[in-house]
Amino acid sequence: MSIDPRVALQSLVSALEEHLAAAASRRGDDDPAVESAYLSIADSFEAYEESLYEAYGEVTPLVIYEDDEDEEEEVESVTGS
Repeated sequence: MSIDPRVALQSLVSALEEHLAAAASRRGDDDPAVESAYLSIADSFEAYEESLYEAYGEVTPLVIYEDDEDEEEEVESVTGS
């Protein structure tokens, strides 16, 4: 079941607004609220991009980049290093 692109877009906009609020009230470098809002943007963007493609065959010019540290940890856990 696909999501209406307008609904997915509104979720993305809400995630961006929540991230702004979390960043503005940050309580240190590792504030979990900011991290959570960051991940919410990525998830909401992926849902929007998917629904946009399913409905109209279109994509955005945006890309979600993975954190290099996360990729290195994932590779290490897979290789056992």
